[in-house]
Amino acid sequence: MSTTDNTLRVLVAGGGIAGNAVALQLLRAGMAVTVVERASAPRPGGQAVDLRGPSREVAERMGLMEGINKFLLHEKGMSLVKADGTPVYRMSMEMFDGKGPVADIEISRGDLNGVLLTELAGAGGELDYRYGDWIETIEQDAEGATVGFNSGRSERYDLVIGADGVHSRTRKMVFGPEEEFTTFLGGYMSFYTIPTPSDVEQDWMSMHVVPRASLGIRPDFDPATAKAIITLRTDADPALRRDITAQRKLIRDMLADAGWLVPEALEHLEATPDFYFDELVRVDMPTLSKGRVTLLGDSGFCGSPMTGMGTAMAIVGAYLLAGELAATPTDVEGALARYEAQVTPFLEKAKELPGGGIQMMLPTSKLGLTMMQQVGKLMTTKLFRPIMMKMLDQTQDYVLPTY
Repeated sequence: MSTTDNTLRVLVAGGGIAGNAVALQLLRAGMAVTVVERASAPRPGGQAVDLRGPSREVAERMGLMEGINKFLLHEKGMSLVKADGTPVYRMSMEMFDGKGPVADIEISRGDLNGVLLTELAGAGGELDYRYGDWIETIEQDAEGATVGFNSGRSERYDLVIGADGVHSRTRKMVFGPEEEFTTFLGGYMSFYTIPTPSDVEQDWMSMHVVPRASLGIRPDFDPATAKAIITLRTDADPALRRDITAQRKLIRDMLADAGWLVPEALEHLEATPDFYFDELVRVDMPTLSKGRVTLLGDSGFCGSPMTGMGTAMAIVGAYLLAGELAATPTDVEGALARYEAQVTPFLEKAKELPGGGIQMMLPTSKLGLTMMQQVGKLMTTKLFRPIMMKMLDQTQDYVLPTY
């Protein structure tokens, strides 16, 4: 330990939900926390995320619900629509008791991160939060890690937490190349903000699917805007990484002639301030910790946005990691081993792809599309609703430890 009063010095790489959640809990436990975020400011937008089961319980234990309730998305449910906008089927929130495709607690990723940042600002303690900086080098020994930053600083920490996303630099530096731990799941997803189309059904998430591609339009907290959610079923193409022009071209090509509100959504593809595009991958680590470095969130356990569990894994993982470190701050290695043992059973369930993954979500033919629609209709019947709820709430029986 680097200080005489048993205060751990912890570095968190990444200012997303996982990083900010663990930083908040560590700060509350009396630890000295540094957060470095490569972006120059908090990232806005992002898809809507839900809190249910264990993740909702964590939010309540962390005292986040008052802030979350101010930004709740008032979604009535999800509807699959034809090219002319008429519904194929509808899944209301009440139909599934708030445990279906749309949960009773939905909030945009950016707003949830804003709630965490507000809590961090008011938490007191020893917090050093840096935007526009990132880790360049990590040198470990038995007592901690010396970290070199892009800004030129070199500092000493008892623990480094890599919460820097699916393409984590921390993971690459300490554990090995990304390709060793990721599995491509058959496509790409994109999210961005658009003005709310006049023809979209208010307070409903609407989806339109064509062979190999789909567009969803989801309401924002601000009724003047909505989120476009695009999913593409296609082969992996490494050339797409960081090539925004090629990413936008792929979206346009695969949604050409799709009908519905696709042309209107694509009009805003160039000017949107929060365009996000990435491959759908699963991240599986043989171990989450190596020496005094551990992984959290997508950097250590990503199931892809198709699971709908990314935020749940981030916030539950953060709660467990912070809880174990606070329990034995003089035994970091023991805390990390318990963190991995506690979080693994949750991750095994949370990473499961509901309904067969992208192969079921995006058929390759019109016949497959018709079959997918019929299955969806079947799931809205009273007989099959419990099956749907179980598929979408697979972590419900996970028991959170109390710290």
